[in-house]
Amino acid sequence: MGKYILKRLLYVLIVLGLVSLVVFYIINLPPGSWVENYANELEATGSPADRSELDFLTTRYGLDQPLHVQYFRWIVPLLTSGDFGYSFEWRQPVWSLIADRLLLTIIVSLISLVFVYAVAIPIALYSATHQYSAGDYFFSFIGIIGLATPNFLLALLFMIIMLRVFGVSPGGLFSPEYLTAPWSPARVWDLLIHLPVPVIVVGTSGTASVIRILRSQLLDEFQKQYVITARAKGLSERWLILKYPFRMALNPIISNIGTLLPGIISGSTIVAIVLGLPMTGPLLLRSIIAQDTYVAAGILMMLSVVTVIGVMLSDILLAWLDPRIRFEKSN
Repeated sequence: MGKYILKRLLYVLIVLGLVSLVVFYIINLPPGSWVENYANELEATGSPADRSELDFLTTRYGLDQPLHVQYFRWIVPLLTSGDFGYSFEWRQPVWSLIADRLLLTIIVSLISLVFVYAVAIPIALYSATHQYSAGDYFFSFIGIIGLATPNFLLALLFMIIMLRVFGVSPGGLFSPEYLTAPWSPARVWDLLIHLPVPVIVVGTSGTASVIRILRSQLLDEFQKQYVITARAKGLSERWLILKYPFRMALNPIISNIGTLLPGIISGSTIVAIVLGLPMTGPLLLRSIIAQDTYVAAGILMMLSVVTVIGVMLSDILLAWLDPRIRFEKSN
């Protein structure tokens, strides 16, 4: 098992190295630079920037250097000292800009993942053990609606319902008095109060997907000979389902973490923009539009790290759950 984990860690490092190259290249793919955008903004306001100031900014931020030189100016400090660089747009270190937003993104994503499995597993068990019942048809219908409804549309519906029915806006993750306050028990409690709406919105499609996968896997396991034999021997139905078919059906569910977590993170980006959440999504969009390279690259790299770690944990859980996955034939 230890050898298996070490191999997965090596793969993670290789993938993150390749991701950093691709991310930096794609961000710099559009023509122009932040300095040109800055000059255009000043010109639009009727006060054109001085040419010497633009040349100074271009040299200061290394935007006149070849792309590979800019990449190494970014990645070397990141690897050696954890320095994510300096934001052109906000004139401050990138880490101080994204740290709080990244923490909130991870919190919302992880709680959404817990919500997905906490809701989906009981419903899938019920649907599989009550096939073709009214409850099964109801949950299947809700699951199809959940898959078909975009997260941003669900977010808009929540906003309309909350405003018209309760007279409050579901936007944001904090009350106004806690927006810039330091972390404290009161701020944590205020965050927990505001979490249900974004968690439900982000987790809806993932919940519907897990219900369908687990239900079909359980129904397939119920038809296998070992289940039929166990029932013939008089084994308790509840114990039989949880002991054997449920455990076997968990394999695709555990492996689904690797695809579900990136989906939740990307879904939370759109939801954050719609609901006005102080997460990485709106900041990433603004930095890409402004071509603020280091901010966009830093956010995408940190989200890539979270995603790759999620995939690795999924692989490790699968190896622990099913020894056949980590089995290597000896020569």
